[in-house]
Amino acid sequence: MPAFVGLAFLVVPLAGLLVRAPWSTLTEQLLSAEVGQALALSLVCASLATAVCVVLGVPLAWLLARGDLPGRGVLRALVTVPLVLPPVVGGVALLLVLGRRGLVGQYLHDWFGISLPFTTAGVVVAEAFVAMPFLVIAVEGALRAADPRYEEAAATLGASRWLTFRRVTLPSIAPGVVAGTVLCWARALGEFGATITFAGNFPGKTTTMPLAVYLALETDPGAAIVLSIVLLIVSIVVLVSLRDRWLRGLS
Repeated sequence: MPAFVGLAFLVVPLAGLLVRAPWSTLTEQLLSAEVGQALALSLVCASLATAVCVVLGVPLAWLLARGDLPGRGVLRALVTVPLVLPPVVGGVALLLVLGRRGLVGQYLHDWFGISLPFTTAGVVVAEAFVAMPFLVIAVEGALRAADPRYEEAAATLGASRWLTFRRVTLPSIAPGVVAGTVLCWARALGEFGATITFAGNFPGKTTTMPLAVYLALETDPGAAIVLSIVLLIVSIVVLVSLRDRWLRGLS
């Protein structure tokens, strides 16, 4: 009985979205300019953030799994902090570092004229900050599970470190990389707190789907439900696709 109560606690609120959805105007809502704009911006920003996470996160995962560095446990804890840190706090931290008067942002603005807060690029940065740990954890787990003897054999045959990583290590951890990438993308797509704190909420510029849901809830609950259903469908598709084929990469 407690299991069924727990299941109902998780499923019934999601089913409520479907029950209260304005099905008669659903197509009209989905084809509206506001929804299309927010969805397009969300897809672009989440994809760019995921690309940043892959470029930076895979080497970071390799460093945590195979690197011979002191204090790797502390480094791993620091990498996973965004998982438990309230996203709003992450947005404040980004603002203090990358803002126009931030520790790094002041030099970006004064020397190069680059200002990240309240821009589309700021959305990408905020989403990457929150989502990268998902990729790093998945890839690190895959690296720890991979047999290092193949890499050692490649090294004895004269392969360089880069060649060994590209031709031996990367193919062996591909399921973990794919799983981490998909989870990272899904997390970036649903990011709210860090985005609204660091990038603001400007329609067409920084208003992603979660922010559009927040805005619509105050003025047009029907549109908020439609946007929520879109995000729910994306999340379900991601989890179902990971379930049987790629989820092994996380173990």
